[in-house]
Amino acid sequence: MSQALHPMLNIAIKAARAAGAIINRASLDLDLLKVNTKSPNDFVTEVDQAAEQAIIEVLLTAYPGHGILAEESGRAHGAKDSDYTWIIDPLDGTTNFIHGFPVYAVSIALAFRGQVQQAVVYDPTRNDMFFASKGRGAFLNDKRLRVSKRIRMAESLVGTGFPFRKGDNFKRYVQMFEAVMQNCAGLRRPGAAALDLCYVAAGYYDGFFETGLNPWDIAAGSLLITEAGGLIGNFTGEADYLYQREVVAGNPKIYGQLVQILSPYTRVIKSGHEAHHADVPAVTPEAALAATLAQPEAPKKKLPVRIRRADIGGKDDAAF
Repeated sequence: MSQALHPMLNIAIKAARAAGAIINRASLDLDLLKVNTKSPNDFVTEVDQAAEQAIIEVLLTAYPGHGILAEESGRAHGAKDSDYTWIIDPLDGTTNFIHGFPVYAVSIALAFRGQVQQAVVYDPTRNDMFFASKGRGAFLNDKRLRVSKRIRMAESLVGTGFPFRKGDNFKRYVQMFEAVMQNCAGLRRPGAAALDLCYVAAGYYDGFFETGLNPWDIAAGSLLITEAGGLIGNFTGEADYLYQREVVAGNPKIYGQLVQILSPYTRVIKSGHEAHHADVPAVTPEAALAATLAQPEAPKKKLPVRIRRADIGGKDDAAF
């Protein structure tokens, strides 16, 4: 990378490469992997945990006063009251990874007082490093990224994610899919939201939408999109998407058209089905954890006895 990078971004890249090395080594012999289940269809492996530990070690060695919000260990590490919070997904696309399907990534973002300032998404299978600093553009390796220029929804390629958790509203998803599919050139679902957002920033997709996502899935990708000239928000077009568990993104023209299509399906924390979350602030890492932990957990008695929860996250482990 020839350009001069922000020091904090350099540390994030170093952490992402350390995690990527762990993931690549493990991918050579997936038969040896130990897989636990957080809830039906939501997996965690020892690779997720080792990669997260490697990331946190690199980050806190450089910035011991910073906070951490990580998928597997929650807020267990780092300073709890720092203005700086690293938002980490050590392996986005775990289900792909354990099946040998090569679409997964490391996602690391740094938020300052709730606003994402630095972002890295690393695709270890292709050695592709997506990165951005606020106000300094988005890049893939040494190439500057720009969102696509398509303006007609009928010509657009749109990324999405399918429902997979117990309690997801499948009928609602089918209605959304039908609404979007009838208006675009095609829908794609590779299975790693962090990379999906990078593909919007790179112009591979013209738009993207999904529900049920957590901050660590989208924090880094959101900055990449805005720095590449795109827009990102919740289904009604508001900017508080990070903790609302619904997101739509795209180039400016396609984004506006997607919002029109998807706004009837909005399910933000403060309304409708999730009204019981109304007293949870929706602008902090703590609120993200509160909203995630409030999701209904699968009854343990229905799980096979040989499956156990990941043992490193303690009470802050997210139960989906």
